[in-house]
Amino acid sequence: MKIICQKSDLLNSVNIVLKAVPAKSTMPILECLIIKASSSEIKLIANDMEIGIETRVKGNMIEEGMVALNAKVFSEIIRRLPENEVNITTDDNYVTEIVCEKAKFSIVGRSGEEFPALPEIEKENPLVLSQFTLKEIIRQTVFSISDNESNKIMTGELFDIKKNELRVISLDGHRISIRKIFMKEDYEERKVIIPGKTLNEISKILSGEASSLINIYFTEKHALFEFDETVVVTRLIEGEYYRIDQMLSSDYETKVNINKKELLSCIERASLLIRETDKKPIIIKIGEKNFELSINTAIGSMKEEIDIELEGKDITIGFNPKFLLDALRVIDDESVDLYLINPKAPCFIRDKDQSYIYLILPVNIQA
Repeated sequence: MKIICQKSDLLNSVNIVLKAVPAKSTMPILECLIIKASSSEIKLIANDMEIGIETRVKGNMIEEGMVALNAKVFSEIIRRLPENEVNITTDDNYVTEIVCEKAKFSIVGRSGEEFPALPEIEKENPLVLSQFTLKEIIRQTVFSISDNESNKIMTGELFDIKKNELRVISLDGHRISIRKIFMKEDYEERKVIIPGKTLNEISKILSGEASSLINIYFTEKHALFEFDETVVVTRLIEGEYYRIDQMLSSDYETKVNINKKELLSCIERASLLIRETDKKPIIIKIGEKNFELSINTAIGSMKEEIDIELEGKDITIGFNPKFLLDALRVIDDESVDLYLINPKAPCFIRDKDQSYIYLILPVNIQA
């Protein structure tokens, strides 16, 4: 195999596929990336058996071939090469020579045939979104997936498609995040659970351009994301998602409209007094068109008031400040509506059209 690429193009493609290379694996071949030169195109491929990524590299294919190279070693070499043309040549024993200006490396590779191929997926009836839309949806929901692997369902996000409506839902047992968008055409009804890890990595690769599209294909066990020069394949999480609609309520005893930026800044200030090991809630006292936020920890105490528009009853309620911060940081509206029932019932943050809903469970402040 022999290829010639610009260092910047090669490094960009390497950084994309690295997202599917495990740090450590019982199968050493998975710690490699594949360089495949064929039919006048060059591809890089990585696969950790949960997520697989294939991307095209700009460059010239001089001689066809395929080699598996340790991804960490190869990426560090490319990263440190001069900004110039890179020549990569592999011999019959998979020894690979990397030359750029006066720098010359020789590393031992392996046969690419040992590497597990990405699943073959029929590309029919794609769900089509703009890269901007998908990137925003992920940003606004992925923070509330669970990192507890013992409950696999909670480590993924539900993509619930009904005609021209897409709802994306995540939850971790303490909160629920929902984003709803309307699409340009109707699609077949479908519910799939996509691993949060995959969505996180895709979000990092997406350009986020409103004019650039992404096609998403589904099978029973996989989802394939196709955009720009890249294909990402992931296993779906099997099982039935939670019945979220039963947890959502439009009832409320108290409705607060509050400036989002003021509330966010206030909670951030209060969080300065919380150690990582602390589980101290912030206390919110609502009454007389007055919103008082207070916290009392081993470090100190803080109290602050914010002007609000109030509808309904007075209430005193406690929350984990991190959960409120996570939701507020991804809402782009100038003001937000908080809906409350009582100190033990969930708080809902939602807009009029319910294009976003954040449900947050309160903390018992009597204890």
